[in-house]
Amino acid sequence: MEDYKHRVQYYETDKMSITHHSNYIRWMEEARGYFLSNIGWPYDRMEKEGIVSPVTAVECKYRRSTTFPDEISIRVYIQSFNGIRLCVGYEMKNADEQVVCTGHTEHCFLDENGKIVRMSKEYPEFCEAIAEYIEE
Repeated sequence: MEDYKHRVQYYETDKMSITHHSNYIRWMEEARGYFLSNIGWPYDRMEKEGIVSPVTAVECKYRRSTTFPDEISIRVYIQSFNGIRLCVGYEMKNADEQVVCTGHTEHCFLDENGKIVRMSKEYPEFCEAIAEYIEE
């Protein structure tokens, strides 16, 4: 799958002209949304199915600074998925192919009442779509 591209916006930088650290987490969400759309499971489809997927953990490791108007390429991959818990990995690179940030997010799946959804039993087609991108 093609990497997600994000251009650093001026408003995402701080007084030192460096991207504020909180934005990398937003970029993970943008890239994850792009990834899910490309495998046929965009957030709006999940919501129509009555599924929400909250973030239960996030980790972000900063390697190099980025500044306006750098273009950042974000590779999304699946670190693990057991049908209930999903761990998504991210690798962000600048135009020189230098890694600027790595991270991961963990997610569960809940129904509209807040109960765990066992995706492997209730939505096997989601599991099949995810399986192709698992990198252990």
